[in-house]
Amino acid sequence: MKALFIESTSNSPKVLFDPANFRFEISGESRPENVSVFYKPILDWIKELELELASRKNTGQIDAAYEFNFNFDYFNSTSAKYILDFCKKIGVLYSRGHKINVRWHYEEDDEDMLEVGQEMSRMAKIPFDYVEIQI
Repeated sequence: MKALFIESTSNSPKVLFDPANFRFEISGESRPENVSVFYKPILDWIKELELELASRKNTGQIDAAYEFNFNFDYFNSTSAKYILDFCKKIGVLYSRGHKINVRWHYEEDDEDMLEVGQEMSRMAKIPFDYVEIQI
């Protein structure tokens, strides 16, 4: 399974998917000019993970635990659609019995970000852990 690293910019988040070290994080602001182009490698990566996990299950290999951290400062409505698509794919893996944990980080005074995380959790059908960031 290959790693995926996308450096953050002023309008796109940092993406760090490092299977070798079990680090999976998307953080920062997400309002890229072309959202579909930005999120395509991320959605492609999760498809690869799905194939990898299916292969492991078929060969009887022990399933590793995956923890995905979302730590957004802000994302626009177009990005929200792609983030939800990604979360739904994680939810499918979770429903198939894979060890998936999602941690949704939000600033202590940002009720909107907390509510968005709760809604994404509900729609993706996977429980999130909510991590309040003290500011």
